[in-house]
Amino acid sequence: MKIMITGAKGQLGFDCTKVLGEIHEVMGVDIDEVDITKLPDIELLVQQFSPDIIVNCAAYTRVDDCEIEKGLAWKANVTGAENLSKCVNKHGGRLIHISTDYVFDGRKKVPEPYVETDVPNPLSYYGVTKFEAEEAIKRTTDQYIIIRTAWLYGIIGHNFLKTMLKLSLRSSDNKIKVVNDQFGSPTWTYRLALQIERLMETNYRGIFHATAKGYCTWYELAVYFLKKMDVSHTVIPCTTEEYPLPAARPMNSILENRNLKEKGMDIMADWRSDVDEFVLNFREVLLKEMEKET
Repeated sequence: MKIMITGAKGQLGFDCTKVLGEIHEVMGVDIDEVDITKLPDIELLVQQFSPDIIVNCAAYTRVDDCEIEKGLAWKANVTGAENLSKCVNKHGGRLIHISTDYVFDGRKKVPEPYVETDVPNPLSYYGVTKFEAEEAIKRTTDQYIIIRTAWLYGIIGHNFLKTMLKLSLRSSDNKIKVVNDQFGSPTWTYRLALQIERLMETNYRGIFHATAKGYCTWYELAVYFLKKMDVSHTVIPCTTEEYPLPAARPMNSILENRNLKEKGMDIMADWRSDVDEFVLNFREVLLKEMEKET
């Protein structure tokens, strides 16, 4: 198949390019090559390449900045997704769009998960844009798969694990406060790319949740990861109230991969085993990267 990946230089886009490029013809593009918020530009590229599938990993994901830069967030997250839908609707193919746990308000009692049929109620502007992107896609085409995922980490770009590692390496005596009352499923972008590949092989349409199995808090994730990295640390649990941020976060971000499981398609692993494999594969790379930054 011919596959176009937007946001190809981000952490999920990078792993999708790597995984899908092994057996498919892949064109990876990012903002410096084409701006998906400009319909004539992206449509021209789609016409030229004629992809069977567009995987949209492009997004404005700086959650707190979205509260201020609302215009930019809307264009990247809603207009961009709608433009890709228009391209699919006009020129054929299928759109696989990446969405988020932030479309939900997180008010379910832990550990009750959110399923695909639960009604979204985003708390932050980022969540609003991601929900509106889903709605725009559904209005524009029926040739789509929307994948909601959460708590992503990978070897490329910035993420929570790298932040914890950087803070810990600066000083072993440095006390790091990490929120211990928000729950979710840390999801490795490489594993998600494999799941996307599996979905591509089907004719399914609609909304799918795809996160790692199991759940933890940000604090529990930090402690587990740093222990696996064999890095000394002093991580202190705190509440969301003790660590205020501009954008509200869901307290419960646990997603159930119900549709994947019902269709016998769920290949996501337990979050601990994926963190173990991530560290096994990339420990030295991560440490070298941190040396340059600290």
